[in-house]
Amino acid sequence: MKKKEFTFHNIIWYMILFSILGLLIETIYGYVSTGVLESRKGLILGPFCPVYGIGAAFFIVLLSEYKESKVKLFIMGAIAGTIFEYICSYILQVIYGSMFWDYSYTTYQINGRVSLTYTVFWGILAVLLIKYIKPQFDKVIEKIPSKLWDKIITAFLILDIALTILGVTVYMNRTEKRYNEEEINETVLDKIFNDNLMSFIFPNLRFTDEVGNSIMVREILKCN
Repeated sequence: MKKKEFTFHNIIWYMILFSILGLLIETIYGYVSTGVLESRKGLILGPFCPVYGIGAAFFIVLLSEYKESKVKLFIMGAIAGTIFEYICSYILQVIYGSMFWDYSYTTYQINGRVSLTYTVFWGILAVLLIKYIKPQFDKVIEKIPSKLWDKIITAFLILDIALTILGVTVYMNRTEKRYNEEEINETVLDKIFNDNLMSFIFPNLRFTDEVGNSIMVREILKCN
C-alpha cells in the first residue's frame, strides 16, 4: 500500500486494532516482568492502549517506504519510536497532569520518558509491524464497512477520550488535595470517578508536586 492510498478508514482502524494488540502485549509484558497482572489501559472505556495505536498508524505511514529493508526499518523505527514516545509522554503529562510511565529506574533513559530498552523494542516492533503484522491487518480492515463503522468508532473514541480526560482530572485533583492534606468536598464526579475505579484502570499514574517530586498515586492513597 502506497502512502497516497492511506485513507481515514485505514488510519482509524490501524489505531483501533493496534491499540488492542498493544494493550495485550503490554499486559503480558507487565505480568512477565513484574509478576503482577494489572490494567495497562490508556482510556477508561474499551480495551485500548492508544499510544500503540497512534504509534502504529504513525509508523505505517512513515516507514512503509522502507519495507524492503529490515535494517532500515529497525533503525528508522527505533529513532521514530523513541521520539514519538517522548512527545507522547510530554503531551499526556500536560493534558492529565500526570506521567503514565516512568523509566527513571533504568540505566539509560532520558527524563524518565524514554529508555534504551524501549528504543530497541521500537526498532523490533517496526520490523514486525511493517513486514508481518500490517499485511494481515489490511485484510481485516478491507472487510470492515467504512461508512457506518468509521462513524461509530470515531464517535466512541471521542467519548472515551473526553471521559478519560475528565476522569483523570478529577482523580488527580483529589490526589493533590490529599497530598497537601486539604479538605475534600466530594462531588458527583468524585463518586463516579472514585478511587477504586481509577486506581484499578490506571494503577501506575504518577502525581508530580510543586517541587517536581514524582509519586505513585497509589502510594498517596495508602497514606490516607
